[in-house]
Amino acid sequence: MKTITLAFTGASGLPYGMRLLECLLQSGQRVHLVYSQAAQIVAKQEMDFVLPSRPQDAEQMLSERFGKFSGDLKVFGIQDWFAPMASGSNPGDAMVVCPCTMGTLGKIAGGISDDLIARSADVMLKEKRALILVPRETPFSSIHLENMLKLSHAGAVIMPPNPGFYHHPQSVQDTVDFVVARLMDHLGLEQRLMKKWGE
Repeated sequence: MKTITLAFTGASGLPYGMRLLECLLQSGQRVHLVYSQAAQIVAKQEMDFVLPSRPQDAEQMLSERFGKFSGDLKVFGIQDWFAPMASGSNPGDAMVVCPCTMGTLGKIAGGISDDLIARSADVMLKEKRALILVPRETPFSSIHLENMLKLSHAGAVIMPPNPGFYHHPQSVQDTVDFVVARLMDHLGLEQRLMKKWGE
């Protein structure tokens, strides 16, 4: 069982994050989830459901939404400075910010750790753990690109949710699964969402 910190921010693309959460839990991982207030707005807009403000309520709602799973889910408030991933003494194995706003990406690039998402990402970088950012924006400005390059040099993986089409997707869900499959691959976790190239 790996411990994965998963963060949702206010960029469009929450279906990617929710599907990743589902896959992580179904594959038996321990997930530490944190999300911004803007992500709560996006959840209502894009997926027509409410992400509760209270972590305990969120855990219950998500457990009911996904049904039985072998993993472990713990939700933390965005200002919970006692969360395990806020310290380099307990960073977990990897972190994914999916979707990632340009504002969050910029804060991480600048070392501005003013909430649990940015602090957790800062911890992952300083502890040399896997940090994957999924920026959902188009087009990218020069500032966005410079921040992404800075983070890439610092060890982060920048993975915009750009689905391929060589697997002949038949639905929006197929394109979501393509991106989530690549994320699972980069986390070193088995996935059955799509076949690997050449198989």
